[in-house]
Amino acid sequence: MNDSRKWLPPMATLTAFEAAVRHGGFSRAGEEIGLTQSAVSRQIAQLEDMLQTPLFDRIGRRVRLNEAGRAYADDLLPALDRIRRATARASARPAQTALRIATLPSFGMRWLAPRLPHLSARHPDLVIDFAARSQPFDFGHEEFDAAVHFGVVKDWPGVAMDFLFREEAVPVCAPAWLAMHPLRTPADLLNVPLLSQTSRRDAWPRWLAAAGVDGSALAPGPTFEHFLMLAQASAAGAGVALIPSFLIRPELEAGTLVVPFARPMSSEQAYYLVYPPEALANPAVAQFRNWMLEQAGARAVTSASRSNPRPPP
Repeated sequence: MNDSRKWLPPMATLTAFEAAVRHGGFSRAGEEIGLTQSAVSRQIAQLEDMLQTPLFDRIGRRVRLNEAGRAYADDLLPALDRIRRATARASARPAQTALRIATLPSFGMRWLAPRLPHLSARHPDLVIDFAARSQPFDFGHEEFDAAVHFGVVKDWPGVAMDFLFREEAVPVCAPAWLAMHPLRTPADLLNVPLLSQTSRRDAWPRWLAAAGVDGSALAPGPTFEHFLMLAQASAAGAGVALIPSFLIRPELEAGTLVVPFARPMSSEQAYYLVYPPEALANPAVAQFRNWMLEQAGARAVTSASRSNPRPPP
């Protein structure tokens, strides 16, 4: 027998095991995949025989995933999920037009999603799966064709990066809250709750310093993983938040958030489109990249991050 096939159990067996792990038993697993309890039990027994180790402890008529089964599931279930996603993408459209893009959650919701009708009109055969990612990752181990990143070039070595744009963060709060807590100078912010985004805890000290206020002894305030959570909390009256203005344009236009001090703050960090250096050989990636640059109004200047390029001013 070919060694590669020797260690590849039948898909029906793996499907039964995965369902049994998720449901914690054979009966409900069988209901999901259309098998009887005894049929699921036989599939699991076949897998255990192949592995030469029990995966479930049998306790009377009940079963419980054991340590070996848990370790096997930790390795197997993500692989099965990748197979499902790859199959779904391949069956939806020709492979060369299906892309998987990682994006920052708030960026995806407020900047990218409203522009997708234009992308669909421009490239109707381009099918894209978007997923939320907040940190750099290894393209060799993640099934993504490109990603949107906020930071500096050196954050993500070994990839190609296109500069999109910089942001301007502004302090915002609810108008009713501001009426109850008048803010006359930036120094007044030292005495009110300051809300932050989890990965940018230094934003308020930097903003205060730019406004001529010593924020070195600033007490830590509530933090939120995503900017839209931050915006919701501020609009509800939780305090003052520092948020990129392009992410909260609807709230500013509706008046649910107001800017107490017109002092926007930018930094050397920027938004980039990131992808493996060889990715542009895929025409679909090239189409998406060109569209992103057009939408961002950026110059199409691509360079490998290892060369430490400077983004456009």
